[in-house]
Amino acid sequence: MKPKTAIQNHQCRPDCGACCIAPSISSPIPGMPEGKAMNTKCIQLNDHLLCNIFNKAERPSVCSNFKFDKDICGDSQQEAMRIMSKLE
Repeated sequence: MKPKTAIQNHQCRPDCGACCIAPSISSPIPGMPEGKAMNTKCIQLNDHLLCNIFNKAERPSVCSNFKFDKDICGDSQQEAMRIMSKLE
């Protein structure tokens, strides 16, 4: 059995976007100059729950620095939302 730790080389979960919804972000985001409040969908999150500014210079560093981690992202979007909201 694998230990419950960060999964190496893991990509974000498709159709999740919890990290772009659950946490508050105080850094300016294109279209959200004041950042965003907790449990608010980022304006840059598209209908497929992917970031429109992924790998672009205008993406806030807090977003660029976030990496999938099983302890934070859990096994589903619902679990990720619950964990990230508690961490907030």
